[in-house]
Amino acid sequence: MKCIGLLECDHVDARFRDVTDDYAALFAALLPEVELIPYDVVNGQLPCAPDECDGWLATGSRHSVYEDLDWIASAARFVRDVRAAEIPFVGVCFGHQLLAHALGGTVARHDGGWGAGIRRLDIVRTESWMEPAADACQLHFMHQDQVTEAPDGAIVLGRADHCEVAMFRVGDTMLGVQAHPEFTVAYAEALLTDRTERIGGDRATEALASLTTPTDEAVVAAWVARFLTP
Repeated sequence: MKCIGLLECDHVDARFRDVTDDYAALFAALLPEVELIPYDVVNGQLPCAPDECDGWLATGSRHSVYEDLDWIASAARFVRDVRAAEIPFVGVCFGHQLLAHALGGTVARHDGGWGAGIRRLDIVRTESWMEPAADACQLHFMHQDQVTEAPDGAIVLGRADHCEVAMFRVGDTMLGVQAHPEFTVAYAEALLTDRTERIGGDRATEALASLTTPTDEAVVAAWVARFLTP
């Protein structure tokens, strides 16, 4: 079993622990075929070297990658080191944005408001590791920021109606996914209910109603596992 370092860029807030465990448990449930080693990056714990694990997975966060915080700058440097070492890396939501930011892309607050609820991710380019193949996936989204300009040399693999760069690859080893395949319906519902005012009443109501849509996290989990463990 390969060892994948989980870069914890946040933790599930204590008030939601009655509906879900922390991100380490959510990702462990999503990727049972790998051993996840957590690193508390948001609190300053970074790996010593890119080859400390066989691959890396970066989580979501309530923070924005453009905030002037030491841990974000350190995480971005580590992403660049991982890129130079050609070790597999997958970023999810904030991790996706961190990848773009670290490699010279642009991340900004979306003028159109929150991307929230279950939304369709359209696959615009299919690659060999994307098995089982799918033209589109229904996935949980929960974000205000998004990648507005991918890094030089990036290949866009997926788009959503609210997010032009919803999935991209840089080189053969770096992958970003804006959606949250690790989310459960219960956790998404708790977040949407808590953030109704911030998201906007009509949009939050629409997002809550979308939670009855069947999701394709198993498909994306298979892709992530194959990408991290080629």
